[in-house]
Amino acid sequence: MKLNLFPPLEEAYTKEHLSAREAQHKAECIAFAPVVFQVARLMVKFGILEMLRNSSDGLTRQEIARQAHLSDYAAQVLTEASLTIGLILVDTETARFTLSKTGWFLLTDPMVRVNMDFNHDVNYEGWFRLEESLTDGRPAGLEHFGSWSTVYEGLSKLPEQVQKSWFAFDHFYSDSAFPEALAIVFDRHATRTLLDVGGNTGRWALRCVEHDPQVEVTIMDLPQQLELMRQHTDGKPGADRIYGYSIDLLDEEAPFPARHPYDAIWMSQFLDCFGETEIVSILTRAARIMQPDTRLYIMETFWDRQRFDTAAFCLTQISLYFTAIANGNSKMYHADDMRRLVDAAGLTVEHICDGLGQGHSLMICKLK
Repeated sequence: MKLNLFPPLEEAYTKEHLSAREAQHKAECIAFAPVVFQVARLMVKFGILEMLRNSSDGLTRQEIARQAHLSDYAAQVLTEASLTIGLILVDTETARFTLSKTGWFLLTDPMVRVNMDFNHDVNYEGWFRLEESLTDGRPAGLEHFGSWSTVYEGLSKLPEQVQKSWFAFDHFYSDSAFPEALAIVFDRHATRTLLDVGGNTGRWALRCVEHDPQVEVTIMDLPQQLELMRQHTDGKPGADRIYGYSIDLLDEEAPFPARHPYDAIWMSQFLDCFGETEIVSILTRAARIMQPDTRLYIMETFWDRQRFDTAAFCLTQISLYFTAIANGNSKMYHADDMRRLVDAAGLTVEHICDGLGQGHSLMICKLK
């Protein structure tokens, strides 16, 4: 079976690009990845990278220790490790440290910062139980937060900082794609009723009612998520046109609302939260309430349809968050796999729009 990849990814993943020495260095970076991550995080948290960015000619180790309120020993081990990681550079004549390009991106790139916070606050401890999660098919790493079967059941009960990093991660990726997605959903088809499946805190629903003064949006989600949604949307313009429909989507007998036909069914960063069998069940139930002119929109960051291999790298690593923390059986999908699941549910992919926001694709589906 052929594995389809966008051309930049095919170039990156089908040929060996590293010399033997570069490959060995990369292997050691992997072996020490946990400490590399924590050193980099603390260089940001202690403000050291920002100090170096703001300095005109760099800082000595002693100056770093003084300004960061650290011992000389702490400054020494952090700067030496950061030097070999590639976060900083040193002038050997003056022993002054400056910021490298990698350090600059770590400090200033919002996607890097969101990913780092997400991995530290939400995932880091859970990664230790990844092996158990893979062999048992359950999110064993979630247990240090609580005894829920999925992270979504306990999302409203997670520690405040964990919630903050989780939602920041979720919103960063989805929000960037919303403006282009709105134009597609509302300009290509007449949309007056929209079903938002897994609507979370209602950010997409608010954008819809703001974009179109006539549209009515029904959000389907777990009861605890609907409560968060109501808190988030309360008093916002158009909130009176946003409704809630409580459902456990893992219950294969739980029907989608069929009170009236929906022009659009929206699933944004949603199906990646489920395994393949569950996705077919969800899409099959959606198909039952669709009309010939209903369109079902699946917005996902398919790892195979990325323009840059850095994005594909991030997405395939995020898959293991779903393994260890979220639910134990889902991932960031390849578009061909999603197309196969759509077909199994009695739907067909009409069109795929790529390049929305931070690497999103919008899969537009209709009844066969």
